[in-house]
Amino acid sequence: MVTNDADSVVATTDLTKRYGRGERARTAVDRVSMTVRRGEVYGFLGPNGAGKTTTLRMMVGLVRPTAGQVEVLGHPAGASAATTRLGALIEGPGFFPYLSGRDNLRVVARYRGLSDRAADQALDRVDLSARAGDRFKSYSLGMKQRLGVAAALMSEPDVVVLDEPTNGLDPGGMAEMRRLVVHLAAGGQTVLLSSHLLDEVQAICDRVGVIHEGRLLRESTVSDLRGTTSLHVRGTPVEDTLAVAMVIAGEDQVRLDGATVVLDTPAERAPELARRLVEHGVDVHEISRRERSLEEVFFELTATKELEAVQ
Repeated sequence: MVTNDADSVVATTDLTKRYGRGERARTAVDRVSMTVRRGEVYGFLGPNGAGKTTTLRMMVGLVRPTAGQVEVLGHPAGASAATTRLGALIEGPGFFPYLSGRDNLRVVARYRGLSDRAADQALDRVDLSARAGDRFKSYSLGMKQRLGVAAALMSEPDVVVLDEPTNGLDPGGMAEMRRLVVHLAAGGQTVLLSSHLLDEVQAICDRVGVIHEGRLLRESTVSDLRGTTSLHVRGTPVEDTLAVAMVIAGEDQVRLDGATVVLDTPAERAPELARRLVEHGVDVHEISRRERSLEEVFFELTATKELEAVQ
């Protein structure tokens, strides 16, 4: 049985998927244990081929795990008690090419026991109402993606699983999709979002899981993963700037990067730092705050993993 906390809606334990046998066996997902909590936007982050989609397919019951367990809303993945409260867009959306977007959604609505009005409301949510009468085969990649998201949202599910939902969208469409995801979470729905777009995940996710070559490298809040802020100071003389910085932040929290002194300390200490520097006769040219981006953290994690593999 999967062990999860009271707020979790998706939980996996040692989830594993292997394809093939013997020497040709390939492990797509390797002992992934993760927890998605109620009401959050969880970013499942990794490059293409990292195992994101395979993991999501196991969560929604489309693929049977080789080993390990997964529960959704307290039920085994694929059980009707879980799937009826789950909305998902995994890989590319599949619809009838000769039907309109509206008619495709109405087919899905009737299959789920919903009204035609539910289909129309879903089209509004993804801004497709103006093109709802056009045949699906005439849609651009971005429009097809939005129709898939509309189908996932139609039954007002407790958990929404979206695999690369901004795929094919232009910058405006990507911004609209991000706003929609944030709105869903604000309304109490849980969103599990996979993406290889690091800026997208950083902008909207509460917590993230970083997967690489099938293994979950880290699971944390975005803020904890990015770590503390740092202050970057350029002053002359550099030696005096460095000495003052060490008094402010401690010797082990200060380093020299070329002509820039870097302090791993909260940005709120910048005014104090500026005063001390001036008092000691330092000419201050710049004090700036810097936070590690999620992209930097991701490459640090994956580079470390690859180095361990080589060793």
